Amino acid sequence: MGEQALWTRARLGRDGPPLDLLTARFDRHVYAPHAHDEFTIGVCVGGSEIIDYRGGRIRPGLGSIVVLAPGEMHTGGPAESGGYAYRALYAETSLLTDGALGTAAPHFRDPLLDDPELSTALRITHAELAACPDPLEAESRIPWLLTALARRHSTARAADDSVPGADHIARTVRDRLADELTAPPSLAALAADMDLSRYQLLRAFRTTMGIPPYAWLAQYRVARARGLLESGLRPAEVAGMVGFADQAHLTRWFRRVLGVTPAAYRNSVQDSSW
Repeated sequence: MGEQALWTRARLGRDGPPLDLLTARFDRHVYAPHAHDEFTIGVCVGGSEIIDYRGGRIRPGLGSIVVLAPGEMHTGGPAESGGYAYRALYAETSLLTDGALGTAAPHFRDPLLDDPELSTALRITHAELAACPDPLEAESRIPWLLTALARRHSTARAADDSVPGADHIARTVRDRLADELTAPPSLAALAADMDLSRYQLLRAFRTTMGIPPYAWLAQYRVARARGLLESGLRPAEVAGMVGFADQAHLTRWFRRVLGVTPAAYRNSVQDSSW
């Protein structure tokens, strides 16, 4: 399998706090006993691992979610020949409490969770943010998933999901994102301006628009990019003009929305104009 540990630092919003992502694959490596200041949330993506935790031993397998509390000593190593692979993120407690009542840290009685739907969502989100740690995308996806984790599997009590004036909230957020597409404000700042929690803002936006803020903004950027490509500009020029991190980021979203690359779209439009 080979030994690899790749750290990526994402940021939750343009001026928000950092979030560390780890992509790891080990044949023989055994961690020394250690603890983290944040919640450690991992998904096993290959092989199997043994983790010593809270005086016991847990054995994550493919698709398992592992949740280790801040300050809790633990270690880890391969359960068998062939090694193990996992993706992990390190989240401040506040990211798990936004959609729950109270401010106490959620308690997970069982550190090993079986939730295929959430496991898949965490794995995909981790992989995409590790490849392109867009701040608005990270802030739209990570708190939402971690709130779901706490509400489904911890002792935290769920808050009321109703958000009065959701349509107005969503339109206000949409307009701000469109006006500031190259440097969008953080969702935390937008929520504070409207006296909301970030979870309430996300809930209102998703309920009204059907997609999270980063996905709406990406589609709006693609629409703006189309006009610039039709004017003859190259994809590398257009990417930064509409707020994408680089041409690869533009291409990823352009293909998702329109099914073709920006270059192919530009060529087809130019060809049809003759």
